[in-house]
Amino acid sequence: MSTTTFVVTGVDFVSIPSNDLPAAREFYETVLGLEASSVWQRPGSEAVGAEFETGTVTLALLNCPGLGMPFHPNGAPIALQVDDVAAARAALEAKGVAFDDTIDSGVCHMAHFRDPDGNVLMLHHRYAPR
Repeated sequence: MSTTTFVVTGVDFVSIPSNDLPAAREFYETVLGLEASSVWQRPGSEAVGAEFETGTVTLALLNCPGLGMPFHPNGAPIALQVDDVAAARAALEAKGVAFDDTIDSGVCHMAHFRDPDGNVLMLHHRYAPR
């Protein structure tokens, strides 16, 4: 057994690029129902970021144009934990969210979708023990 002590103790937030921060904020708060916790703004300018709480990791939306950063949507999914993928998917589809097929990996259910900026997100539920 290793007794090495690591400097990293957790993950505080994950950055999500946005090309249209107001639309992204509306989606994460209204469609996904996440709690908005912070908006970052430079004096005299538009908002450059916004944070949403998931219960485990904060999702930090970055206003790429406002920060002078090139915009590229995340192609690798961020897995959003839910109790029931089918029920969560149905609720989001009722709000106009389009999904790819639901996948059963043998240990979890996953359903991929995209936010308004094209970032890939996933509803995820692990049903088998680790």
